[in-house]
Amino acid sequence: MPALCDEQPLPDIVVYLADDLSARDLPVYGGTNIQTPAIDQLAADGMTFDRAFVASPSCAVSRAALLTGLMPARNGAEENHSYPREDVLRLPKVLGDLGYQTAAFGKVAHLRSAPDYHFDVYDLKQNIPDLQVTVKGFLENRTDKRPLALFVGVSDPHVPWPSESTVDPDSMTMPPQLLDTPRTRVQRSRYLQEVKDLDAYLGELRELTDKHLSDDSVFLFSSDHGAQYPFGKWTLYDEGIRVPLIVARSGRVQHGSRTDAMVSWVDILPTLIDIAGGEVPEGLDGRSFASVLSGQSDSHRDQIFTTHSGDLLMNVYLSRSVRTGRYKLIWNPHPDFAFTSYIDLLLRETSGDYFKEWTEAAKTDAHAAAVVARYYGRPKYELYDLQNDPNELSNLAGREELSSVQHELTSELNRWIEDQGDALTVFHPPLMLEAPETWVPRKKSAKNPRK
Repeated sequence: MPALCDEQPLPDIVVYLADDLSARDLPVYGGTNIQTPAIDQLAADGMTFDRAFVASPSCAVSRAALLTGLMPARNGAEENHSYPREDVLRLPKVLGDLGYQTAAFGKVAHLRSAPDYHFDVYDLKQNIPDLQVTVKGFLENRTDKRPLALFVGVSDPHVPWPSESTVDPDSMTMPPQLLDTPRTRVQRSRYLQEVKDLDAYLGELRELTDKHLSDDSVFLFSSDHGAQYPFGKWTLYDEGIRVPLIVARSGRVQHGSRTDAMVSWVDILPTLIDIAGGEVPEGLDGRSFASVLSGQSDSHRDQIFTTHSGDLLMNVYLSRSVRTGRYKLIWNPHPDFAFTSYIDLLLRETSGDYFKEWTEAAKTDAHAAAVVARYYGRPKYELYDLQNDPNELSNLAGREELSSVQHELTSELNRWIEDQGDALTVFHPPLMLEAPETWVPRKKSAKNPRK
Protein backbone atom coordinates (compact mmCIF):
# COMPACT_ATOMS: atom_id res chain seq x y z
CA MET A 1 0.00 0.00 0.00
CA PRO A 2 1.14 3.57 -0.56
CA ALA A 3 3.11 5.09 2.27
CA LEU A 4 1.70 8.19 3.93
CA CYS A 5 3.97 11.23 3.74
CA ASP A 6 4.23 13.07 7.09
CA GLU A 7 6.95 15.55 6.18
CA GLN A 8 4.84 18.29 4.60
CA PRO A 9 1.17 19.04 3.90
CA LEU A 10 -0.32 17.25 0.94
CA PRO A 11 -1.14 19.43 -2.06
CA ASP A 12 -4.74 19.68 -3.17
CA ILE A 13 -5.35 18.03 -6.54
CA VAL A 14 -7.79 19.13 -9.25
CA VAL A 15 -8.28 17.05 -12.41
CA TYR A 16 -10.49 18.57 -15.12
CA LEU A 17 -11.46 16.25 -17.99
CA ALA A 18 -13.03 17.03 -21.36
CA ASP A 19 -14.95 14.39 -23.32
CA ASP A 20 -13.94 13.73 -26.96
CA LEU A 21 -11.53 16.64 -27.50
CA SER A 22 -8.68 16.47 -30.01
CA ALA A 23 -5.53 18.33 -29.03
CA ARG A 24 -5.08 19.93 -32.44
CA ASP A 25 -8.30 21.92 -32.09
CA LEU A 26 -6.86 24.04 -29.27
CA PRO A 27 -4.79 27.17 -29.99
CA VAL A 28 -2.12 25.97 -27.55
CA TYR A 29 -1.60 23.03 -29.94
CA GLY A 30 -1.85 25.03 -33.15
CA GLY A 31 -5.61 25.28 -33.62
CA THR A 32 -6.79 28.44 -35.39
CA ASN A 33 -10.59 28.28 -35.43
CA ILE A 34 -11.44 29.41 -31.89
CA GLN A 35 -9.94 31.16 -28.91
CA THR A 36 -9.60 29.35 -25.56
CA PRO A 37 -8.40 31.95 -23.06
CA ALA A 38 -8.74 29.74 -19.97
CA ILE A 39 -6.76 26.88 -21.48
CA ASP A 40 -4.16 29.37 -22.69
CA GLN A 41 -3.91 30.80 -19.19
CA LEU A 42 -3.48 27.37 -17.65
CA ALA A 43 -0.68 26.71 -20.14
CA ALA A 44 0.91 30.04 -19.18
CA ASP A 45 0.73 28.98 -15.52
CA GLY A 46 2.10 25.47 -16.00
CA MET A 47 3.55 22.85 -18.34
CA THR A 48 2.06 21.80 -21.69
CA PHE A 49 2.74 18.25 -22.88
CA ASP A 50 3.03 18.13 -26.66
CA ARG A 51 3.01 14.33 -26.81
CA ALA A 52 0.42 13.00 -24.38
CA PHE A 53 -1.62 9.95 -25.35
CA VAL A 54 -4.51 7.93 -23.97
CA ALA A 55 -4.39 4.17 -23.56
CA SER A 56 -7.39 3.66 -25.85
CA PRO A 57 -9.64 5.99 -27.90
CA SER A 58 -13.01 5.22 -26.33
CA CYS A 59 -14.54 6.68 -23.18
CA ALA A 60 -14.89 3.79 -20.74
CA VAL A 61 -11.60 2.14 -21.67
CA SER A 62 -9.59 5.35 -21.50
CA ARG A 63 -11.04 6.40 -18.15
CA ALA A 64 -10.52 2.95 -16.65
CA ALA A 65 -6.84 3.11 -17.62
CA LEU A 66 -6.52 6.56 -16.05
CA LEU A 67 -8.07 5.46 -12.76
CA THR A 68 -6.19 2.14 -12.47
CA GLY A 69 -2.78 2.86 -13.99
CA LEU A 70 -3.18 -0.34 -16.02
CA MET A 71 -3.67 -0.89 -19.75
CA PRO A 72 -7.00 -2.36 -20.94
CA ALA A 73 -6.01 -6.02 -21.19
CA ARG A 74 -4.65 -5.91 -17.64
CA ASN A 75 -7.46 -4.01 -15.91
CA GLY A 76 -10.28 -5.81 -17.72
CA ALA A 77 -11.97 -2.87 -19.46
CA GLU A 78 -11.14 -3.61 -23.10
CA GLU A 79 -14.11 -2.64 -25.24
CA ASN A 80 -16.13 0.52 -24.72
CA HIS A 81 -18.83 0.34 -22.03
CA SER A 82 -16.89 -2.25 -20.05
CA TYR A 83 -15.34 -1.86 -16.62
CA PRO A 84 -12.26 -2.95 -14.66
CA ARG A 85 -12.27 -6.19 -12.71
CA GLU A 86 -13.30 -5.91 -9.08
CA ASP A 87 -9.84 -6.85 -7.80
CA VAL A 88 -8.04 -3.99 -9.58
CA LEU A 89 -6.68 -1.16 -7.42
CA ARG A 90 -8.29 2.23 -8.09
CA LEU A 91 -6.85 5.72 -7.72
CA PRO A 92 -9.44 7.05 -5.21
CA LYS A 93 -8.55 4.21 -2.84
CA VAL A 94 -4.85 5.02 -3.09
CA LEU A 95 -5.41 8.74 -2.55
CA GLY A 96 -7.74 8.03 0.35
CA ASP A 97 -5.05 5.94 2.04
CA LEU A 98 -2.66 8.86 1.61
CA GLY A 99 -5.04 11.12 3.53
CA TYR A 100 -7.15 12.72 0.82
CA GLN A 101 -10.86 13.32 0.57
CA THR A 102 -11.77 12.26 -2.97
CA ALA A 103 -14.63 13.76 -4.97
CA ALA A 104 -15.86 13.18 -8.53
CA PHE A 105 -18.37 15.40 -10.31
CA GLY A 106 -19.61 14.68 -13.80
CA LYS A 107 -18.07 12.22 -16.23
CA VAL A 108 -14.91 11.10 -14.48
CA ALA A 109 -15.44 7.36 -14.46
CA HIS A 110 -17.72 6.01 -17.17
CA LEU A 111 -21.49 6.19 -16.69
CA ARG A 112 -22.75 4.07 -13.79
CA SER A 113 -19.29 2.90 -12.75
CA ALA A 114 -18.50 6.01 -10.68
CA PRO A 115 -19.62 4.42 -7.37
CA ASP A 116 -17.37 1.42 -8.05
CA TYR A 117 -14.29 3.63 -7.81
CA HIS A 118 -15.19 4.53 -4.21
CA PHE A 119 -14.87 8.29 -4.34
CA ASP A 120 -15.88 9.78 -0.98
CA VAL A 121 -18.25 12.15 -2.76
CA TYR A 122 -19.65 11.88 -6.28
CA ASP A 123 -22.39 13.33 -8.45
CA LEU A 124 -23.06 11.96 -11.94
CA LYS A 125 -24.56 15.09 -13.55
CA GLN A 126 -22.12 16.01 -16.29
CA ASN A 127 -23.57 18.98 -18.18
CA ILE A 128 -21.79 22.24 -17.48
CA PRO A 129 -24.85 24.08 -16.06
CA ASP A 130 -25.32 21.25 -13.55
CA LEU A 131 -21.62 21.18 -12.67
CA GLN A 132 -21.64 24.92 -12.07
CA VAL A 133 -24.14 24.26 -9.29
CA THR A 134 -22.90 20.99 -7.81
CA VAL A 135 -19.18 21.75 -7.72
CA LYS A 136 -19.66 25.26 -6.38
CA GLY A 137 -22.05 24.03 -3.70
CA PHE A 138 -19.66 21.27 -2.67
CA LEU A 139 -16.67 23.57 -2.33
CA GLU A 140 -18.59 26.31 -0.51
CA ASN A 141 -20.14 23.92 2.01
CA ARG A 142 -17.24 21.51 2.45
CA THR A 143 -16.17 20.94 6.07
CA ASP A 144 -13.76 18.01 5.61
CA LYS A 145 -10.30 19.09 6.79
CA ARG A 146 -8.38 16.60 4.66
CA PRO A 147 -6.66 17.78 1.49
CA LEU A 148 -8.94 17.38 -1.51
CA ALA A 149 -8.50 15.37 -4.69
CA LEU A 150 -11.24 16.82 -6.91
CA PHE A 151 -12.08 15.28 -10.28
CA VAL A 152 -14.44 17.15 -12.59
CA GLY A 153 -15.53 15.77 -15.97
CA VAL A 154 -17.68 17.68 -18.44
CA SER A 155 -19.72 16.09 -21.22
CA ASP A 156 -18.41 18.60 -23.76
CA PRO A 157 -17.59 18.28 -26.63
CA HIS A 158 -19.24 14.83 -26.81
CA VAL A 159 -22.20 14.54 -29.21
CA PRO A 160 -24.91 15.66 -29.56
CA TRP A 161 -23.61 19.13 -30.30
CA PRO A 162 -25.77 22.24 -29.89
CA SER A 163 -27.98 23.47 -32.71
CA GLU A 164 -26.48 26.96 -32.49
CA SER A 165 -22.86 28.04 -32.60
CA THR A 166 -20.93 31.29 -32.49
CA VAL A 167 -18.23 29.76 -34.70
CA ASP A 168 -18.57 30.67 -38.37
CA PRO A 169 -18.58 27.41 -40.37
CA ASP A 170 -17.57 29.12 -43.62
CA SER A 171 -14.39 30.76 -42.36
CA MET A 172 -12.90 27.86 -40.37
CA THR A 173 -10.05 25.66 -41.49
CA MET A 174 -10.78 21.95 -41.86
CA PRO A 175 -8.63 18.99 -40.80
CA PRO A 176 -7.06 17.51 -43.93
CA GLN A 177 -8.27 13.97 -43.22
CA LEU A 178 -11.93 15.05 -43.42
CA LEU A 179 -14.04 15.80 -46.50
CA ASP A 180 -14.86 19.49 -46.74
CA THR A 181 -18.63 19.54 -47.20
CA PRO A 182 -21.20 22.14 -46.07
CA ARG A 183 -22.74 19.93 -43.40
CA THR A 184 -19.33 18.83 -42.11
CA ARG A 185 -18.49 22.50 -41.59
CA VAL A 186 -21.76 23.12 -39.74
CA GLN A 187 -21.16 20.21 -37.39
CA ARG A 188 -17.52 21.19 -36.87
CA SER A 189 -18.70 24.65 -35.83
CA ARG A 190 -21.10 23.10 -33.31
CA TYR A 191 -18.37 20.85 -31.94
CA LEU A 192 -16.06 23.85 -31.56
CA GLN A 193 -18.77 25.75 -29.71
CA GLU A 194 -18.66 23.09 -27.02
CA VAL A 195 -14.88 23.41 -26.88
CA LYS A 196 -15.40 27.12 -26.19
CA ASP A 197 -17.94 26.23 -23.51
CA LEU A 198 -15.65 23.80 -21.69
CA ASP A 199 -12.90 26.41 -21.83
CA ALA A 200 -15.15 29.00 -20.19
CA TYR A 201 -16.01 26.55 -17.41
CA LEU A 202 -12.33 25.80 -16.90
CA GLY A 203 -11.88 29.47 -16.05
CA GLU A 204 -14.76 29.32 -13.56
CA LEU A 205 -13.42 26.15 -11.97
CA ARG A 206 -9.97 27.61 -11.49
CA GLU A 207 -11.46 30.67 -9.79
CA LEU A 208 -13.45 28.41 -7.46
CA THR A 209 -10.54 26.16 -6.57
CA ASP A 210 -8.19 29.11 -6.11
CA LYS A 211 -10.69 30.51 -3.61
CA HIS A 212 -11.49 27.34 -1.67
CA LEU A 213 -8.36 25.17 -1.87
CA SER A 214 -4.85 25.64 -0.55
CA ASP A 215 -2.16 27.74 -2.22
CA ASP A 216 -0.33 24.49 -2.98
CA SER A 217 -2.62 22.89 -5.54
CA VAL A 218 -1.98 20.74 -8.59
CA PHE A 219 -4.30 21.45 -11.53
CA LEU A 220 -4.38 18.95 -14.41
CA PHE A 221 -6.41 19.31 -17.61
CA SER A 222 -6.83 16.63 -20.29
CA SER A 223 -9.34 14.77 -22.48
CA ASP A 224 -10.26 11.09 -22.65
CA HIS A 225 -9.47 10.87 -26.41
CA GLY A 226 -10.00 12.69 -29.69
CA ALA A 227 -13.13 14.08 -31.30
CA GLN A 228 -15.93 11.97 -32.73
CA TYR A 229 -15.05 12.36 -36.38
CA PRO A 230 -13.77 9.86 -38.92
CA PHE A 231 -10.13 8.98 -38.18
CA GLY A 232 -10.47 10.37 -34.65
CA LYS A 233 -12.34 8.64 -31.83
CA TRP A 234 -12.23 4.81 -32.07
CA THR A 235 -8.99 4.92 -34.08
CA LEU A 236 -5.30 4.80 -33.23
CA TYR A 237 -4.36 7.74 -35.42
CA ASP A 238 -3.01 10.67 -33.43
CA GLU A 239 -6.33 12.44 -33.96
CA GLY A 240 -7.86 9.74 -31.77
CA ILE A 241 -5.16 9.10 -29.16
CA ARG A 242 -3.19 12.36 -28.79
CA VAL A 243 -4.82 14.56 -26.19
CA PRO A 244 -4.20 17.86 -24.45
CA LEU A 245 -2.36 17.59 -21.16
CA ILE A 246 -1.51 20.69 -19.14
CA VAL A 247 -0.37 20.61 -15.51
CA ALA A 248 0.09 23.63 -13.24
CA ARG A 249 1.44 23.87 -9.70
CA SER A 250 2.61 27.23 -8.46
CA GLY A 251 6.23 27.23 -7.37
CA ARG A 252 6.75 23.60 -8.46
CA VAL A 253 6.07 23.58 -12.23
CA GLN A 254 7.73 26.21 -14.40
CA HIS A 255 5.26 28.73 -15.81
CA GLY A 256 4.78 28.61 -19.56
CA SER A 257 6.92 25.51 -20.04
CA ARG A 258 6.47 22.85 -22.73
CA THR A 259 7.81 19.35 -23.05
CA ASP A 260 8.19 16.77 -25.81
CA ALA A 261 8.30 13.98 -23.24
CA MET A 262 5.95 11.20 -24.36
CA VAL A 263 3.49 10.26 -21.63
CA SER A 264 0.46 7.99 -21.41
CA TRP A 265 -2.75 8.37 -19.45
CA VAL A 266 -1.74 5.34 -17.37
CA ASP A 267 1.13 7.50 -16.11
CA ILE A 268 -1.18 9.99 -14.42
CA LEU A 269 -2.08 7.71 -11.49
CA PRO A 270 1.52 7.08 -10.38
CA THR A 271 2.38 10.73 -11.02
CA LEU A 272 -0.34 11.98 -8.66
CA ILE A 273 0.74 9.47 -6.02
CA ASP A 274 4.36 10.54 -6.45
CA ILE A 275 3.45 14.23 -6.15
CA ALA A 276 1.59 13.45 -2.93
CA GLY A 277 4.68 11.73 -1.49
CA GLY A 278 3.20 8.25 -1.61
CA GLU A 279 4.79 4.99 -2.65
CA VAL A 280 3.70 4.00 -6.14
CA PRO A 281 2.21 0.48 -6.15
CA GLU A 282 4.22 -2.19 -7.94
CA GLY A 283 3.03 -3.84 -11.11
CA LEU A 284 1.47 -0.83 -12.80
CA ASP A 285 1.79 -0.10 -16.49
CA GLY A 286 2.03 3.59 -15.66
CA ARG A 287 5.21 5.35 -14.57
CA SER A 288 5.42 8.67 -12.77
CA PHE A 289 6.44 11.70 -14.83
CA ALA A 290 6.86 13.91 -11.75
CA SER A 291 10.50 14.44 -12.70
CA VAL A 292 9.36 15.99 -15.99
CA LEU A 293 7.04 18.35 -14.13
CA SER A 294 9.83 19.43 -11.80
CA GLY A 295 12.21 20.07 -14.69
CA GLN A 296 14.61 17.33 -13.66
CA SER A 297 13.98 15.35 -16.85
CA ASP A 298 12.96 16.21 -20.40
CA SER A 299 12.00 12.69 -21.48
CA HIS A 300 9.78 9.90 -20.20
CA ARG A 301 8.82 7.12 -22.65
CA ASP A 302 10.53 5.90 -25.82
CA GLN A 303 7.37 4.18 -27.04
CA ILE A 304 3.63 4.61 -26.64
CA PHE A 305 1.38 1.56 -26.96
CA THR A 306 -2.33 1.94 -27.61
CA THR A 307 -5.21 -0.47 -28.08
CA HIS A 308 -8.75 -0.45 -29.38
CA SER A 309 -11.14 -3.39 -29.02
CA GLY A 310 -14.41 -1.95 -30.27
CA ASP A 311 -17.57 -0.25 -29.09
CA LEU A 312 -20.28 -2.87 -28.66
CA LEU A 313 -22.20 -3.45 -31.92
CA MET A 314 -21.38 -0.05 -33.37
CA ASN A 315 -17.67 -0.69 -33.84
CA VAL A 316 -16.49 -4.29 -33.95
CA TYR A 317 -12.90 -3.60 -34.86
CA LEU A 318 -9.56 -4.41 -33.24
CA SER A 319 -6.44 -2.27 -33.57
CA ARG A 320 -3.11 -2.20 -31.74
CA SER A 321 -0.30 0.31 -32.20
CA VAL A 322 3.18 1.31 -31.14
CA ARG A 323 4.43 4.86 -31.59
CA THR A 324 7.95 6.22 -31.28
CA GLY A 325 8.99 9.83 -31.55
CA ARG A 326 8.95 9.56 -35.34
CA TYR A 327 7.12 6.44 -36.50
CA LYS A 328 3.83 4.74 -35.74
CA LEU A 329 2.83 1.19 -36.62
CA ILE A 330 -0.86 0.27 -36.49
CA TRP A 331 -1.83 -3.39 -36.68
CA ASN A 332 -5.39 -4.22 -37.69
CA PRO A 333 -5.69 -7.98 -37.01
CA HIS A 334 -8.88 -8.34 -39.08
CA PRO A 335 -8.65 -6.22 -42.22
CA ASP A 336 -11.64 -8.14 -43.60
CA PHE A 337 -13.85 -6.50 -40.95
CA ALA A 338 -15.64 -3.30 -41.87
CA PHE A 339 -14.81 -0.35 -39.67
CA THR A 340 -18.12 1.19 -38.64
CA SER A 341 -19.17 3.48 -35.80
CA TYR A 342 -21.97 5.61 -34.46
CA ILE A 343 -21.09 8.12 -37.18
CA ASP A 344 -22.32 5.99 -40.08
CA LEU A 345 -24.61 3.47 -38.34
CA LEU A 346 -26.61 5.58 -35.90
CA LEU A 347 -25.94 9.31 -36.00
CA ARG A 348 -26.79 10.16 -39.58
CA GLU A 349 -29.78 12.23 -38.50
CA THR A 350 -28.00 14.11 -35.70
CA SER A 351 -24.38 15.07 -35.22
CA GLY A 352 -23.20 12.60 -37.86
CA ASP A 353 -25.57 13.72 -40.60
CA TYR A 354 -22.64 15.07 -42.63
CA PHE A 355 -21.59 11.50 -43.43
CA LYS A 356 -24.50 11.26 -45.87
CA GLU A 357 -22.85 14.04 -47.86
CA TRP A 358 -19.64 12.02 -47.83
CA THR A 359 -21.21 8.85 -49.21
CA GLU A 360 -23.15 10.82 -51.81
CA ALA A 361 -20.00 12.65 -52.94
CA ALA A 362 -18.16 9.33 -53.14
CA LYS A 363 -20.44 8.27 -56.01
CA THR A 364 -18.94 10.86 -58.37
CA ASP A 365 -15.75 12.24 -56.79
CA ALA A 366 -12.58 10.13 -56.69
CA HIS A 367 -11.11 11.85 -53.63
CA ALA A 368 -14.35 11.47 -51.67
CA ALA A 369 -14.54 7.81 -52.70
CA ALA A 370 -11.00 7.23 -51.45
CA VAL A 371 -11.72 8.90 -48.10
CA VAL A 372 -14.92 6.90 -47.55
CA ALA A 373 -13.15 3.68 -48.58
CA ARG A 374 -10.36 4.46 -46.09
CA TYR A 375 -12.95 5.02 -43.37
CA TYR A 376 -14.55 1.60 -43.88
CA GLY A 377 -11.50 -0.47 -44.81
CA ARG A 378 -8.06 -0.54 -43.15
CA PRO A 379 -5.07 -2.62 -44.27
CA LYS A 380 -3.46 -5.12 -41.94
CA TYR A 381 -0.49 -2.85 -41.31
CA GLU A 382 -0.22 0.93 -41.37
CA LEU A 383 3.12 2.68 -40.96
CA TYR A 384 3.42 6.45 -40.72
CA ASP A 385 6.37 8.82 -40.65
CA LEU A 386 4.99 11.31 -38.15
CA GLN A 387 7.80 13.77 -38.74
CA ASN A 388 6.97 14.20 -42.43
CA ASP A 389 3.31 13.17 -42.32
CA PRO A 390 1.78 14.31 -38.99
CA ASN A 391 -1.77 13.83 -40.32
CA GLU A 392 -1.07 10.16 -41.15
CA LEU A 393 -2.30 10.37 -44.72
CA SER A 394 0.41 8.28 -46.40
CA ASN A 395 0.70 4.63 -45.36
CA LEU A 396 4.31 3.51 -45.78
CA ALA A 397 3.82 -0.13 -44.73
CA GLY A 398 5.57 -2.47 -47.12
CA ARG A 399 8.08 0.09 -48.36
CA GLU A 400 11.47 -1.54 -48.85
CA GLU A 401 13.38 1.42 -47.48
CA LEU A 402 11.43 1.18 -44.21
CA SER A 403 11.38 -2.61 -43.90
CA SER A 404 13.73 -2.58 -40.91
CA VAL A 405 11.61 0.03 -39.14
CA GLN A 406 8.43 -1.96 -39.76
CA HIS A 407 10.05 -5.21 -38.65
CA GLU A 408 11.39 -3.69 -35.44
CA LEU A 409 8.10 -2.03 -34.53
CA THR A 410 6.13 -5.19 -35.33
CA SER A 411 8.42 -7.20 -33.05
CA GLU A 412 8.08 -4.63 -30.27
CA LEU A 413 4.29 -4.58 -30.59
CA ASN A 414 4.01 -8.37 -30.61
CA ARG A 415 6.25 -8.62 -27.55
CA TRP A 416 4.16 -6.03 -25.70
CA ILE A 417 0.87 -7.76 -26.62
CA GLU A 418 2.24 -11.02 -25.23
CA ASP A 419 3.46 -9.35 -22.04
CA GLN A 420 0.06 -7.76 -21.54
CA GLY A 421 -1.75 -11.07 -21.87
CA ASP A 422 -3.84 -9.48 -24.60
CA ALA A 423 -6.03 -12.21 -26.10
CA LEU A 424 -7.13 -10.00 -29.03
CA THR A 425 -10.74 -10.83 -28.26
CA VAL A 426 -13.43 -10.00 -30.81
CA PHE A 427 -16.37 -9.25 -28.53
CA HIS A 428 -19.24 -9.26 -31.07
CA PRO A 429 -20.05 -10.55 -34.56
CA PRO A 430 -18.40 -8.17 -37.05
CA LEU A 431 -19.73 -6.60 -40.21
CA MET A 432 -17.69 -7.82 -43.15
CA LEU A 433 -16.11 -5.40 -45.58
CA GLU A 434 -17.16 -7.38 -48.64
CA ALA A 435 -20.83 -7.59 -47.66
CA PRO A 436 -22.06 -3.99 -47.14
CA GLU A 437 -25.52 -4.95 -48.39
CA THR A 438 -26.05 -6.80 -45.08
CA TRP A 439 -25.39 -3.74 -42.93
CA VAL A 440 -28.34 -2.23 -41.10
CA PRO A 441 -28.41 0.52 -38.47
CA ARG A 442 -27.70 -1.07 -35.12
CA LYS A 443 -29.18 -0.14 -31.79
CA LYS A 444 -27.10 0.39 -28.71
CA SER A 445 -26.79 -2.73 -26.63
CA ALA A 446 -29.17 -2.63 -23.68
CA LYS A 447 -26.47 -4.11 -21.51
CA ASN A 448 -23.13 -2.61 -20.62
CA PRO A 449 -21.05 -5.70 -19.81
CA ARG A 450 -19.20 -5.51 -16.51
CA LYS A 451 -15.91 -7.35 -16.75
